[in-house]
Amino acid sequence: MQDFGDLLNNRVLLVAIFACLLTQATKLIVELIKNHKLNFRVVVESGGMPSSHSALVTALAAGVGQTSGWASSEFAIATIVAIVVMYDAAGVRQAAGKQARILNQIIDEFFQGEHQFAEDRLKELLGHTPVQVIVGSILGIAISFGAEFVFGQ
Repeated sequence: MQDFGDLLNNRVLLVAIFACLLTQATKLIVELIKNHKLNFRVVVESGGMPSSHSALVTALAAGVGQTSGWASSEFAIATIVAIVVMYDAAGVRQAAGKQARILNQIIDEFFQGEHQFAEDRLKELLGHTPVQVIVGSILGIAISFGAEFVFGQ
């Protein structure tokens, strides 16, 4: 049971999770401003502004840098993982979303009329735009440094 207590004392982990959750909550505000309605689905769906994945991994990397040192192997590992996650969010997953959009359009056009298509539509919002990733990254770093300022090491 002490191991679970150690998790709750891991400031780097807690700040990274907080950055992710706060960024997900920010999506509600963005949705409200953009579409003038409160859509709670944006909290659990992937994609959207800002990228909570980016906030999570950059807060983690910044926290590791703050606690283990900017020249540490741990910071290097966390930074590389952050880069891979952000590249995937803005690159691979964004491309898969574009492909899903085109496939859905083809299905809509092909099956106009009496044809039946039994499969569900493909999810189109899978990844992030580069701007969403950058904003998420800035939020993650800001939250990590803000926590450092407020709580110290």
